[in-house]
Amino acid sequence: MHVPDGFIDAPVSIAAGVAAAGAVAISLRGARRELDERTAPLAGLVAAFIFAVQMLNFPVAAGTSGHLLGGALAAILVGPCTGVLCVSVVLLMQGILFADGGLTALGVNVSVMGVVTVVVAYAIFRGLLKVLPPTRRSVTAAAFTGALLSVPAAATAFTAIYAVGGTTDVPVGKVFTAMVGVHVLIGIGEAAITAATVGAVLAVRPDLVHGARGLTAPLKLRVAGELVDAPAPVPAAVPAPAAARSNRTVWATGLVTALVLAGFVSFYASASPDGLEKVAADKGIDQKVEEHAAAGSPLADYSVKDVTDARLSGGLAGVIGVGVTVVVGTGIFWTVRRRRAQDPAATPAATPVA
Repeated sequence: MHVPDGFIDAPVSIAAGVAAAGAVAISLRGARRELDERTAPLAGLVAAFIFAVQMLNFPVAAGTSGHLLGGALAAILVGPCTGVLCVSVVLLMQGILFADGGLTALGVNVSVMGVVTVVVAYAIFRGLLKVLPPTRRSVTAAAFTGALLSVPAAATAFTAIYAVGGTTDVPVGKVFTAMVGVHVLIGIGEAAITAATVGAVLAVRPDLVHGARGLTAPLKLRVAGELVDAPAPVPAAVPAPAAARSNRTVWATGLVTALVLAGFVSFYASASPDGLEKVAADKGIDQKVEEHAAAGSPLADYSVKDVTDARLSGGLAGVIGVGVTVVVGTGIFWTVRRRRAQDPAATPAATPVA
C-alpha cells in the first residue's frame, strides 16, 4: 500500500500532506493523555515491530503478496493517537532511508495507512467491546475484526484519493474493484497478525494493552438488598526495581523478536508485488511513476549498498531499520510523555483522600 511518487498529482499530494500534518498534530496532543511511564517505551517498540513485520510479505493470490499495515495493532496496544504516530514514524523511516513510499506521497501514505486504518480499526474494536463480554477472548476477537476491515477501508481511501488526483485515466471503478478485492485478502493476514500479537501481550502483560483497560466489571456487594459498588482494593506495593525489570523484560523480548523478524525471517518473505503494486501494473495506474528521491540511499530497497550477499544485505538493512525506528520512535514518545508531565490538563487530577 506504499504509494510511490507519480501516482497522485501535486495539488492532491499537497492537500493530503496538509491533512496528514494536521492529523499528526492532533495525535501528538492526544498522545499526551495516552502515554505514561509504561507505554512510552512500548510505543517506540511497537513502531519498530511494525517496521519489522512490514518486511514479511505473505502470498495472498497468484503473483500477489501483502504485508501488515499496522494501524490496528498500534491503536489497540498503545492508543489511537499514539498509533497514528507509530505508523507515521515507520513510514517516514521507510521513505527516507529505504526509498519505500514516495516522499511527495508521504502525506497520502500517512493518511491512508496511518489515519484511516487507525480510525476504522479502533472504532470497530471499541464498538465490539461494548457488546461483547469483558474478556480477553473478546479483546482478541475485536482486534481481529477491526484489523480485518481496516485494510479494505485503506484501499477504499486510496481509491478516493486516486479519483480526485490520479495521474492516469484508468476508470475509478476498475481501480476500486481491484484494490478492495485484493486487500480483503490481505486484511485476513493483517487480522491474524494483529490478533496473535495482541493476544500474546494480553497473556503476559494485559496492563500494557491500551484497548483492554477498564474491561473488568466492578465488584458489587449486596447491602440491605441493593447492589452497590465495592470499595476499591488497596493495591499491593510493588517494588520499583521489580516493576522496572518486568518492563525491561517485555521491551527486550519485543526488540529481539523484531530484530529476528527483520534480520532473518524477512529473507523468506514473498518476492511477489504487494497489492497496490499488482493492481498498478495490471490496471496501468503506474504509467507516470517517478524515481524515488532517495533511490541513491545506501539502504534503498532494503539492502545495504556494496554488500553482495543478498541474505546478509537484506538482514543488515532490516536490523538497521529496526534500530533506527526504535530510537527515533522512543525519543519522540518520551518527549511527548515529558510534555504530558508538564501539562496539568493532560494529567489526571489526584483523587482526594478523605
